[in-house]
Amino acid sequence: MKMNKPDFETFLAESINNTDSEITPQKDLWPGIEKALTHAPVSQSKTILWPKLAGVAACSVAALLSVQLIFSGAEPATSVAMSDYFTQQKQTLLVQYQNQPALTDNWQQQLAELEDAERAIKQALENEPENPALLKMLAQVYQQQLDLINKVHAPKWQQI
Repeated sequence: MKMNKPDFETFLAESINNTDSEITPQKDLWPGIEKALTHAPVSQSKTILWPKLAGVAACSVAALLSVQLIFSGAEPATSVAMSDYFTQQKQTLLVQYQNQPALTDNWQQQLAELEDAERAIKQALENEPENPALLKMLAQVYQQQLDLINKVHAPKWQQI
């Protein structure tokens, strides 16, 4: 059935002016609408906040551990324990951010350079395992690695 333009306009005008007909839904929708209005959906900022908090917590724990190790009198196995701990923290962050895009393309090169510095300090620690300056440098290199991973994937300007 094809309507021409005047017939359609007449039909439309009659339909608009006919306020006696009311379309009722097949089921009562008001409870669902009320529930949607009163129960605000979980905001995306809450779901994004946890990875950032986990990263901050990991860095804080790493920094506190490194300070404790440095000032509590280093044992020969201190650098090994510190290395194991920071490696675990780094792997946790890399897994956590694996699906998030990085802000820079060369961050892995920067991470490799920090890992080269880490190896050089570890080599120096083989000769002087209790050297507090070398242990402090190692802790700083580890912290820089964690900071780099966090900053590349969770910049401060996104946290606002």
